[in-house]
Amino acid sequence: MAFPGLNHVAVTVRDMAVSGPWYRRLFDADPAVDEHTAAGFRHLVWVLGGGTLFGIHQHELPAPDERFSEFRVGLDHVGFGCATRGELETWMTRLNKLGIQHGGIVDAPYGSGLSFRDPDGIALELFALPG
Repeated sequence: MAFPGLNHVAVTVRDMAVSGPWYRRLFDADPAVDEHTAAGFRHLVWVLGGGTLFGIHQHELPAPDERFSEFRVGLDHVGFGCATRGELETWMTRLNKLGIQHGGIVDAPYGSGLSFRDPDGIALELFALPG
């Protein structure tokens, strides 16, 4: 039996008032879910291509006063799939228009990636397998 595919990713943000609009602009969409849960956090959830869900959470307990680091145990980065390198080029143009700093497209034998960070420094990547 094959392990099931990825259903959702949720990341913790420091300030929903900053991160909510930033992700709305990035995804060019309003979230499908915007609620404050009984578990003590507010979350926004977007439905991405292929039905994968991506959520941002702000907990009632304040986050420590630090930025995200992929060098701590836990999440390294979130990778979003693109069909082609050309699609990455389109995304690079979009990130430029949104004023989002990025590292440019980096090509490797296993594919091409375009890395950037959200307002809390969470590492995000758009990635395309080799054509």
